[in-house]
Amino acid sequence: ARRMAWLLGERPGQRVGFTVRGERAVSPSTVVEVVTTGVLLQRLQRDQELAGVDVVILDECHERHLDADTAAAFLLDLRAALRPELRLVAASATTDAAGWSALLGGAPVVTARGVTHPVDVVWAPPARPVRPPHGTRVDPALLTHVASVVRRALAERPGDVLVFLPGVGEIERVAGQLGGTADLGAEVLRVHGRAPAAVQDAVLAGPSGGRRVVLATAVAESSLTVPGVRVVVDAGLAREPRTDHARGLGALATVRVSRAGAEQRAGRAGREAPGAVYRCWTEADHGRLARFPAPEIRVADLTAFALQAACWGDPDASGLALLDPPPAGALTAAREVLAAIGATEPGGGGARGRGGRRSRRPNSW
Repeated sequence: ARRMAWLLGERPGQRVGFTVRGERAVSPSTVVEVVTTGVLLQRLQRDQELAGVDVVILDECHERHLDADTAAAFLLDLRAALRPELRLVAASATTDAAGWSALLGGAPVVTARGVTHPVDVVWAPPARPVRPPHGTRVDPALLTHVASVVRRALAERPGDVLVFLPGVGEIERVAGQLGGTADLGAEVLRVHGRAPAAVQDAVLAGPSGGRRVVLATAVAESSLTVPGVRVVVDAGLAREPRTDHARGLGALATVRVSRAGAEQRAGRAGREAPGAVYRCWTEADHGRLARFPAPEIRVADLTAFALQAACWGDPDASGLALLDPPPAGALTAAREVLAAIGATEPGGGGARGRGGRRSRRPNSW
């Protein structure tokens, strides 16, 4: 939203506004409101007609986050039952266009080619094998290698460097290995979901004279455009939700990035001028990566999804239009948890008052 407002020469909250958890910038003149999928789900649960909204754009739909898939299903249900004139757009540079077209009822596929610049691919694997990620653990040898590739990129290429790492811990470790501005010859910035807005604003403001190294999680893969970036260094990892069946709990796991994700990351180097991406794996390994990220609905804990479905009035989710149906066993287990804590009626029925309150608190599980 800040980027779009900047392109219009305005501040957020004028023609382009936004709503995220704990912060909102809108006004009577706002015609485009950027929201998170969590905010959209809460709004749909409160107002199932989505009054005052003519078009909903589901951006970066290739990421297949559970909230996004749920929101898409609710919007399709809403359009079929109450708002046939509501327009839905699923947008991404690397998605399964045919699948989304079918889900949206045979919607046309529109290809828009923006201004892009060539991006050289540099394969930069570690000299020695590193241990694969396990849980949230990443081999320190890989992080040391990433830091060395950043130094190499600074020496070989002009412009700012954007580095993709799976989480905050890895960002801090690589930052520590890079050292200060005087040693590196560049300012080191950190961008992640918990970073203060002031830090993100500084990154989005662009270069202020010297070179910058921006260490980022996947939030910069599609959500942010960082001015001045000519080089991307990709560690090749992502952090995604998974179900720990041994404990019966959801947890984050570090996994290999998909080819679609790697393509999105590489594209950040060619937004403003020709650039380069340094991939910390081999070309042969690249061919073995999954084409797209695993849909969260297949692998994540479904308790929050089951509660959203119950509050929507479809406890078993059988009436929801989803690209991938939820695994029957995982959904049954989630519904049993909800019934056990009194969030839904016994026997897997609709949501009780407590469950409705929890559905409006997406991080309460």
